[in-house]
Amino acid sequence: MKVRSPMPTSSSSANVWPDIKPLILTDIFKLADQPERLSWELFREGVEIHRLYGDGEQGPAAALLRYAPGAQVPPHDHPGYEHIIVLSGSQSDHHGTHVAGSLVINAPGSGHAVISETGCMVLIIWEKPVAFLKATP
Repeated sequence: MKVRSPMPTSSSSANVWPDIKPLILTDIFKLADQPERLSWELFREGVEIHRLYGDGEQGPAAALLRYAPGAQVPPHDHPGYEHIIVLSGSQSDHHGTHVAGSLVINAPGSGHAVISETGCMVLIIWEKPVAFLKATP
């Protein structure tokens, strides 16, 4: 995966947005074969995260999540849209199993828990931070 420089811009657009450069990830579907190219941190037990933007505490955010086989994310609600593109492997929720190449869009007001029996990598985009449900004793 390479991060490319922004495309040349006309002088008029360069003056309007002089310091705003895009993040470009090339070969994103091949990233699972070379995960060491990115820095990862613990998100949940068995799930690592590489944040692309946002902190997950407020406002929109995007990240890559890497699930170890059998890893899961506990039940959570979606106050805003959640978009998931499965890049490799598969993950499941109560709607079924979503394999590489799947796009899953969870609408505001929905919720789920996610498990990956085989392990997977996903690109996830949150309109608003998800709300993890409290475990009941």
